[in-house]
Amino acid sequence: MAVASSVVPIYTLGDQVPSIDPEAFVHPDAVIIGDVTLGPDATVWPGAVLRGDYGRITVGARTSIQDGTVIHAGPGFPTVIGDGCVVGHLVHLEGCILEDGCLVGSGSVVLHHAVVGTGATVGAGGVVPNRVQVPPGALAVGVPVVIKPDRSHVHGIRLAAGEYIKNGRRYRAELRRVD
Repeated sequence: MAVASSVVPIYTLGDQVPSIDPEAFVHPDAVIIGDVTLGPDATVWPGAVLRGDYGRITVGARTSIQDGTVIHAGPGFPTVIGDGCVVGHLVHLEGCILEDGCLVGSGSVVLHHAVVGTGATVGAGGVVPNRVQVPPGALAVGVPVVIKPDRSHVHGIRLAAGEYIKNGRRYRAELRRVD
């Protein structure tokens, strides 16, 4: 079997050029298009699509964007994801703000102008509608979300973010395509 290096699909769109920190990890089966910025130790896993065509997408340092997640933005409403966040599998983020150290559980949707506060958690499958504010440290669950103040597990979020940093470094050093 031959071993080849992987090529990551990163695309400019006109004059919109992604900015990816050299310490970030983007899996070869993820797609980055246009006005997207990834901070140091950010990780983007297989099947994730970050499409910065209509608006800016910013992913902070030490943030994990997991498998199958779709991130988009719109004119006048960028998608901003802070430092140390964990964005679970199959999440949809659209023109929203995730402050530092929050977690968005698998299968969740966070929509236009919504804000997930520092250290907050959106439970798996939750839908955060337009303009909803999830306060710092809160747990938001359900469709649409019901907010439970001071119920997030901030220490667990930090542990999960740390594990994805380690895994991203491992993948950056060891991942090789086998043809």
